[in-house]
Amino acid sequence: MWRPLRLARPLRRAAATGPGRRLLLSTPVFYVNGPPHIGHLYSALLADALLRHRRLRAAGPARLCTGTDEHGLKIQQAAAAAGTSPAELCERVSGLFRQALTQAGVAYTDFTRTSEPRHQRAVRHFWGALRDGGVLYKGSYEGWYCTPEESFLPESQLAERTDAQGRLCKVSLETGHEVHWTKEENYMFRLSVFRDPLQNWLRDNRRAIFPDPFYQCVLRWLDEDLPDLSVSRERSRLQWGIPVPSDPTQTIYVWVDALVNYLSVVGYPESHGTWWPAVHHVVGKDILKFHALYWPALLLAAGLEPPERILVHSHWTVRGQKMSKSLGNVMDPSVCMGQYSVDGFRYFLLRQGVPERDCDYYDEKVVKLVNSELADALGGLLNRATAASINPSNTYPHFSEPCFPKVLDSREAKGTGRACPEDYELVAAVASLPAQVDSYFEGFQIYKALECIAQCVRQTNGFFQRHRPWKLDRRDAVEQLWLDTILHITLECLRVYGTLLQPVVPHMADKLLSRLAVGPGERGLSGLTFLARYDGKPCPFEGRQLGPDTGILFRRLSKPETLKKRKQET
Repeated sequence: MWRPLRLARPLRRAAATGPGRRLLLSTPVFYVNGPPHIGHLYSALLADALLRHRRLRAAGPARLCTGTDEHGLKIQQAAAAAGTSPAELCERVSGLFRQALTQAGVAYTDFTRTSEPRHQRAVRHFWGALRDGGVLYKGSYEGWYCTPEESFLPESQLAERTDAQGRLCKVSLETGHEVHWTKEENYMFRLSVFRDPLQNWLRDNRRAIFPDPFYQCVLRWLDEDLPDLSVSRERSRLQWGIPVPSDPTQTIYVWVDALVNYLSVVGYPESHGTWWPAVHHVVGKDILKFHALYWPALLLAAGLEPPERILVHSHWTVRGQKMSKSLGNVMDPSVCMGQYSVDGFRYFLLRQGVPERDCDYYDEKVVKLVNSELADALGGLLNRATAASINPSNTYPHFSEPCFPKVLDSREAKGTGRACPEDYELVAAVASLPAQVDSYFEGFQIYKALECIAQCVRQTNGFFQRHRPWKLDRRDAVEQLWLDTILHITLECLRVYGTLLQPVVPHMADKLLSRLAVGPGERGLSGLTFLARYDGKPCPFEGRQLGPDTGILFRRLSKPETLKKRKQET
């Protein structure tokens, strides 16, 4: 007989900030019923950029876990359709995911496959904790089951459609997948009794689910009916999964199995406390309910704390349409990276991706953005500021205070030195940029951070163009001082941009910083300074020999028509 819920110990929140604290970032474990697409890559790139940014801040030990979800009816059916075994299918497709993430430069520290023995052991232990907590019971369950989503759906989430044969059928409102009426005996989880604990958790942790529209969505779900959750399937129907301990007639529900990867990766049940619950899950909105309702409730039932944060993002469409095998518009990330380069495609997804709303992909958009902001604005600026014709000594020039005197208000700049008010606005903007970028990364708004950087790059190009250093006469000592000052400010701006862009375009940022002779120990964010000489302090780069010419920073992409021709030839 079930007893009212009692938590094994009072919940405590992990410290939200503080130097030296650990943090585990995670992507979902990706389902291997099909190859990776750009939606999978977007999840991984968001987590990767957050990890890289944190490391540059030297904020404490951090890990990034990802992997593949390899159990369930979909895998069983996909393997049968392909004429292979589930194990062989998982081995092949898991390899594709690992290959795509590696190609994209995702710096994951852990790759979990749910078919691994260490993970299965953790799942069995977690099931035992639920059983011992009295939150499982066996009951008959029936309802509309969606195999692609591996879940039962209520009538409110269904619609009637006509299938290819003209027959009326029920489908999921959100995905359009067909559902089938299913009745079987399963183990049930007493989700209904966790309404109050979940509401309390969310009210005490306003940033637990972010961005806010998704937080509000989960609160609304908690105000609705919260039926108990079926957490097993009859083994006669689903053999490809982990058997329920002590009941060989049942298989553990694939979502319970998959969610436990976040624990198994940190050593559950023995050593997980070193990392848990200082965990930030990065997930797509389509799996929000599993991560923001079911997972926290399961953790509470097992005597564990919910994750510190759940960071949610929306989907990618292709020319306004949802990606679909039937439409033939599922974008292969490997092909995209081959066309636009790894850094180019990373930049596009993180610059254009807005977590709160769906984002659209098409060739022309990628080419226009990347050419404009990386090849022309940033690459062109570096090329002009380091050209032999304008900087024949190939050095980091000296800054002249008389040419660019310090003022408290940019409006005071008129008539002082050679600088104008717009120049002082540029200096103020770049000086505040690292803090701005840091704030946007903390707020899971990487696209806004990149927007700010792009704006400052435009301002710097305006500064360079405005003063036309190529027109100055180096034989005139006064002109030479002003020329050096223009170049010094420009290179200082470029050094800041290169440093801040490392989490997003690591290869290109390395190329830029190497050209400026910024050493490996000078690329962190915690000690990042800008234009020290303007504040009367020494600049460690002043007078330093620049690094070797690394060539074009980012090669312009071909026009979409050329890309299409290449695709057809391939």
